[in-house]
Amino acid sequence: MFSTSNYPVSAAAEARTLTDLDTRLVDCRACPRLVAWREETAVAKRAAFRDWEYWGRPVPGFGPSDAALVITGLAPAAHGANRTGRMFTGDPSGDLLFATLHELNLASRPTATHRDDGLELHGVRVTAPVHCAPPANLPTTGERDTCRPWSAREWELLRPTARSVVVLGGFGWQATLPALRQAGWNVPRPRPAFGHGARTTLEPTDGATAALSVFGCYHVSRRNVSTGRLTPAMLREVLAEAARTAGLPVARPGAG
Repeated sequence: MFSTSNYPVSAAAEARTLTDLDTRLVDCRACPRLVAWREETAVAKRAAFRDWEYWGRPVPGFGPSDAALVITGLAPAAHGANRTGRMFTGDPSGDLLFATLHELNLASRPTATHRDDGLELHGVRVTAPVHCAPPANLPTTGERDTCRPWSAREWELLRPTARSVVVLGGFGWQATLPALRQAGWNVPRPRPAFGHGARTTLEPTDGATAALSVFGCYHVSRRNVSTGRLTPAMLREVLAEAARTAGLPVARPGAG
């Protein structure tokens, strides 16, 4: 196990595949506040999940290593991914996200309950710029920056196939653009502003890979959905457009 903030830099740089990266990520202990919170939550648990053995570690990305579309959020939920060990799995945010992906024929099933539930994503990978559950769902900027080497290396490994990304929420937008720059895409200055429906295209710095289309979308949080700030139709529209841009076949709503 590791306890210094240098670990993400060295461990991420040495990873040669996404599987290797994910394995190294799970051992990270670089942010003391996040380590304490994720492990405290895993012991205290929520009453509804008292029979669960919580994951209580950093949560790696989920989806194929040759994904054309990447969806990135904020951070694992304390009783969601921090419990199940898989991004967006076991909480209301994931309920809407995976149901919509299934409707678009981008996921094998509409629900995500645990790591061994059989869910498969078709051409899609889900991840986050911060991989440990933060108190109050709010990482600090220092924690965001400490976690960036994992995101940047993940993006480097996805460069051969990634064609579009949907960024959920303003925090994710601010965290993802620097990681994309570090991974080899040109990010203009000033940076493009976040907004629901925002779209920008980033060209590769070396010209060796394709451009990346970046889409903004309000986060699939319970608050945004319950207040109507984000509706299922709004989410579906952004995901469908991003998938088409990435070259993925998308089912029409209601088809099948």
